[in-house]
Amino acid sequence: MDTHYADRPLIINGLNTIIILLLLCIASPGCTVSREKPNIIFILIDDLGKEWISCYGSSSVRTPNIDNLAGEGMLFHNAWSMPQCTPSRVALLTGQYPHTNGWINHFDVPRWGHGARFDASVNNCFPKILRRAGYHTCAAGKWQVNDFRLEPEAMMEAGFDEYCMWTGGEGGNESISDKRYWDPYIHTREGSRTYKGAFGPDIFCDFITEFMEKHRDHPMFIYYPMVLTHTPFVHTPEEPEAGSRFEKHRAMVRYTDLIIGKILSSLESLEIKDETYLFITTDNGTTRGMIGERNGVFISGGKAYLTENGINAPFIALCPDREEGVESDAMIDFTDIYPTLLDLAGLDISPDDQIEGASFASILRDEEAGSPRDWILSMGGHPAMIGADGRVKNYFSFRDRVIYDGRYKVYIDTLKQIHRIYDLKKDPYETNNLVEDLPLVQPLIEKFRAVLDGLPLEDHHPRYDPLDQGFYNIPPEKLNSLSQRIHKSYQNMVRLATSEEYVDLKD
Repeated sequence: MDTHYADRPLIINGLNTIIILLLLCIASPGCTVSREKPNIIFILIDDLGKEWISCYGSSSVRTPNIDNLAGEGMLFHNAWSMPQCTPSRVALLTGQYPHTNGWINHFDVPRWGHGARFDASVNNCFPKILRRAGYHTCAAGKWQVNDFRLEPEAMMEAGFDEYCMWTGGEGGNESISDKRYWDPYIHTREGSRTYKGAFGPDIFCDFITEFMEKHRDHPMFIYYPMVLTHTPFVHTPEEPEAGSRFEKHRAMVRYTDLIIGKILSSLESLEIKDETYLFITTDNGTTRGMIGERNGVFISGGKAYLTENGINAPFIALCPDREEGVESDAMIDFTDIYPTLLDLAGLDISPDDQIEGASFASILRDEEAGSPRDWILSMGGHPAMIGADGRVKNYFSFRDRVIYDGRYKVYIDTLKQIHRIYDLKKDPYETNNLVEDLPLVQPLIEKFRAVLDGLPLEDHHPRYDPLDQGFYNIPPEKLNSLSQRIHKSYQNMVRLATSEEYVDLKD
């Protein structure tokens, strides 16, 4: 008799025993499994340009914790966000450009209503994939693309097990819900309420560090879209005497740095820093009207503009088992975050997701230094409209945008014409438009025209199944009038500030 076949029942029984033990281990709350997937923490600062981070050359403020992080990790020089809140955040979540996911214009969902929402059932949302793969997921801070009064479990539907979110200003409830700093109005799994006497950023930070401690033995994904440093400008617990707009903004930047330091300290005390990728970036440039000094140049706040101060975001990554203090000129944009984080987690991307970004995980792992792509793109911002069907519509059928190839940056208008070209290697502040220099730019125009021809002929509108109820809907004529007024006066570039303007603001 063949003893190999005779032993099969014993082998099968042994395998069954192992499987049962593994299942019992997974089901047991006290059981830890050797982690194969890294932790991922993604911090998105609100409304802050490079001119307010000292490792990027700011002399207006010191950010020692962010600087130390850059010294231990990687600092990117060519990372593009979108120019404003909604298009940046949805591009990050979906891995798609605004012209594809449809969220081109800004739309403040809880404030403006009309049944609009980020619909995680019809849009990509990478946290859902991480959760299905075994990650424990949480989010804290600002969301603003769902109304929690109507969708109290919207964060769970987007892929987050636990959450602690400022509600956003809720239409009809602004006097309470507008508060994100002092006496903040915050939504958790227990509902929404005011935290009297508390400072919102402290609540969010404590929630995250407690989540880290609770799940230290399991792979975690933590999404921290900060409320800092968005207006209103406020004093902080560390600088209660800050009085002017400039002083309050600077205090808020310093507090942002303080919180990042607390998260880094938690990683170290929990002994999981070497198992964690941590990213810090911003959703767009600094609030308009604020001025910061960077490398001796006075930079106006670039929020909602397509100039570099509006979209060339600070981007720093802490990478386990990689050389420290590396700087990279690789081109990345916000559509690359989705595929990169899944790549780091060892997960494949479904072709059905129609991801437009490219993973730069190989750069983070020190496997290669070059950019994973030939160009990056940014577009979007300013208020959307309400169409005759009651749905959110973008103002233009083809929104103006910028594309960069690693040296040249082109501006494309709403008629799909290239009307500005800048050599960012020689002209980083975009002062010399080369578009009339035909011998130089004609090959460039043809090159960028080929990229443009590969984009949709018309931009998509947001995809969602509308809610059939609401607490407040902004009158369509009011929102549409605002959208029209802003778009008609819209300039997509902002000039440099002067030293006199900077001194006046500080004083």
